[in-house]
Amino acid sequence: MLISVTLSKPNSNVEEELGKAFEKIKIKIENSAQGTGYFAEMFTKTQVFHQHFTEAQLQDFLEKHAGKTFKNCVERSDSSEITIMANKKGKITRLERPLPKNQKSSASSNNLKILPAAKKKNYLLPEGNPVPFLVLLGLMTSDGKVIKSKYDKFRQINRFLEFVDDIIEPVLQLKKKDGEAPNSPIRIADFGCGKSYLTFAVHYFLTQIRGIACQIEGLDLKEDVIKYCNDITNKLELKNLIFHTGNISDYSGKDNPDIVITLHACDTATDFALQYAVERGAKAILSVPCCQHQVNQELGKQKTDNLPQAFEPLLKWGIIREKFSSLVTDALRGQWLENQGYKVQMLEFIDMEHTPKNILIRAIKSDGEKKKMQDLEKPELLQALNINPQIWK
Repeated sequence: MLISVTLSKPNSNVEEELGKAFEKIKIKIENSAQGTGYFAEMFTKTQVFHQHFTEAQLQDFLEKHAGKTFKNCVERSDSSEITIMANKKGKITRLERPLPKNQKSSASSNNLKILPAAKKKNYLLPEGNPVPFLVLLGLMTSDGKVIKSKYDKFRQINRFLEFVDDIIEPVLQLKKKDGEAPNSPIRIADFGCGKSYLTFAVHYFLTQIRGIACQIEGLDLKEDVIKYCNDITNKLELKNLIFHTGNISDYSGKDNPDIVITLHACDTATDFALQYAVERGAKAILSVPCCQHQVNQELGKQKTDNLPQAFEPLLKWGIIREKFSSLVTDALRGQWLENQGYKVQMLEFIDMEHTPKNILIRAIKSDGEKKKMQDLEKPELLQALNINPQIWK
């Protein structure tokens, strides 16, 4: 097992490959929630950047950059030291020497206890069983093995399916309460579907694992993305799954959806999707918001003299104002949905180490009465901050 790695002597293309002109990278082993991980310090001339790797991610990183992006790489395990060097012509040489028995590894000298890897998680899309859409999309091999570099995406897909699984029974009960036939399909609208990893996953999970009929429609602005998704649908001969090009703000579907999904629909697109879901009587909503620019821009234009002094520390620095704006926006979305007769939860989608955009709004239609917009009492926060977010217009 690797204990430490040092990469130095960067090639001229280091900034193109890694985004910054790193001169040296030092990586050492660390304990993490998953068992054993790695911590990297990445040095430019004037700054130091930090990054965490899993064991698989580090192997992929070294395979791509050792002796290539960096001409010199020294890897140390608990028993040997490997030096990878590249000459001026690009020829790579690998030298390995055993460490003397009396030389302690850096892990031992730091008294680092190597934790066992976490127990294998039982995913809703299990590893080892080939899933056609995952194979076609390049996340899984034909024998069901997840590609190492795609494991975070595989984990994200399964995490999202857990949220879907949680709302299926309430949705079915609401359909029954509305007098729909027991075998009527669950209708799902996926707004801002992108390349539709999650859309295909939901279709597969419902039809192949849960045995539930469904009709899913994906919507995105990009024509090439929609063509790509429809091509995959045709290749896999999937039924009741179709993708359209369109804007969420002016979309009008033929059938009312039972579930509305939005994953990282940018800025006010999330608001339009939530409004559409409520107007069409969606029984459940799963929304992971993104890029809450509107409130941030409105707050950025405010003069502090016009705002309560208590808010000043939250608006003084741009990066703090941006995070504050995101939380304000999503909190107001949750309150608006509650006023529309939904039971709302704010949940963590995936770990913060993978993405900062990790809040998932889960809303399930309740027996509460939907209020007309003109009858809604606007939150005092809107007046205090002098903002007018799309969801409350």
